[in-house]
Amino acid sequence: MKNLPIGIQSFSGLREDNYLYVDKTEYVHRLISTGKVYFLSRPRRFGKSLLIGTLDALFSGKKDLFEGLFIYDKWDWTKKYPVVRIDWTCISHSSPETLRSSLLYTLKEIARNYQITLEASNPEDRFRELLVLLHRKTGERVVVLIDEYDKPITSHLYDAQLDEIKRAVHDFYQVIKGADDHLKFVFLTGVSKFSGLSVFSALNNLDDISLFPEYAGICGYTQAELESNFDDYIGLAAAKFRKTKQELLQSIRYWYDGYSWDGETFVYNPFSTLRFLKEKDFMAYWFGTGTPSFFIDIIKHSHRPETLFDTQIVDKKLLYDGYDPNAPETIPLMFQTGYLTVKGIKTVGEKTQYTLEAPNVEVSDATIGYLLKTFSTYPIGEFTKLQEIIRQQILSCDGAGLAASLKALFNVPYQIKGGKEENYHVLFQICLRALGFKVQSEVSTEFGRADAVLELPEMTAITEIKYSSSKSTETLLAEAKKQIVEKRYAEAYTGRIVLLCAAFTDEEVECRFEEYSR
Repeated sequence: MKNLPIGIQSFSGLREDNYLYVDKTEYVHRLISTGKVYFLSRPRRFGKSLLIGTLDALFSGKKDLFEGLFIYDKWDWTKKYPVVRIDWTCISHSSPETLRSSLLYTLKEIARNYQITLEASNPEDRFRELLVLLHRKTGERVVVLIDEYDKPITSHLYDAQLDEIKRAVHDFYQVIKGADDHLKFVFLTGVSKFSGLSVFSALNNLDDISLFPEYAGICGYTQAELESNFDDYIGLAAAKFRKTKQELLQSIRYWYDGYSWDGETFVYNPFSTLRFLKEKDFMAYWFGTGTPSFFIDIIKHSHRPETLFDTQIVDKKLLYDGYDPNAPETIPLMFQTGYLTVKGIKTVGEKTQYTLEAPNVEVSDATIGYLLKTFSTYPIGEFTKLQEIIRQQILSCDGAGLAASLKALFNVPYQIKGGKEENYHVLFQICLRALGFKVQSEVSTEFGRADAVLELPEMTAITEIKYSSSKSTETLLAEAKKQIVEKRYAEAYTGRIVLLCAAFTDEEVECRFEEYSR
């Protein structure tokens, strides 16, 4: 069997060293045949760098690496093109000064490989100079491949240096448009799409293929690719679990499938899938590769707990146009980073609406678990026991008992809570969802929005959460009940319904249940 390509981002190394390669060159051929300047957004660890490496090897004329692949007999191997490849994960960007200095060095090294000397003293002029001289020396127009174009920006969100970093990146990218006569092909990848940068505003001929159905499978593994390329490994894992291949595939799909950018083509997370096939253990491999610290920033700055958990229906424009890095919106950021994905698309009037949800159990469970560990010091090993305790407290309408359980869970530093009611909404839902309860947040009715609706087979709890640093819990509980009744939150539900009022002050937690009668 060929080796599993875990962590292998070099196309040349992968093909030369007996690693398994899932052939994506049909997509590559389509790209080159139909356009010139492209952008692709995909989450981290999703194969973007390998795609860049494939393009690099192709334009560099490394014919032997492509033998047996779709594009092999469809490419003119008599031509080689100069390639400028920039990987922003290898460029220092801790400050605007280090960014410019590192860019200068990177461009100098590329020029040296082609035996060209550059004289310009700033990155944008040196970039322009490099493109012109490469075209002049080789007689062929230049291929520009930029990986993780947004890395300097995402590293400085909510940072005092953000604006200057943006200017430096803007000045560098705007060179591409002015150098069109010297360019054969341009391909940029990244996680996030930011508006207001020249790469999108000045490059009006840039094709953003991130949501194009014909490129929905360009990264990740489709079901057919998984089964045809990894059959031997699937067989080994099935034997360990004492399951048939089909039974195991169902479990793998539940854990690692579900990513989509068109609502029809669904792909597996390649990193998690490969790690599972090697280790034969279901774990949150992809989630664990990077600390998603931006989740905490989202909670602090947006106070939108529903975007962390619930189905979202949004217009295509929100996802397609990008967002301002000075004021990043929660939903596009969650979508582009892979914590939400497209589960369906429909046309309403003249607008296209996207239904977004967490892609799979790896993402949903690991996200909630991470947030709970961030906000609570409650022992992880005690969660199962606490789940049953809280379930019984809710079923028996034990307000005092539930308050004690929540207080144990809400052992949160004051600077995280921030003294805002929205943060208590988030914490309440994080805890209950992590304990396995089905919770709907910000449930809209004709008269308003309920903070949360907790659904159990035996009952439905309409929940209103109040916080104040000055009012008593008794006052807050009365306000919560009044709001539920006046806004008629419970009228849309049937069966046994209870009103759950939760009051938080800086020191106290109190809960009160009341049976609802029509």
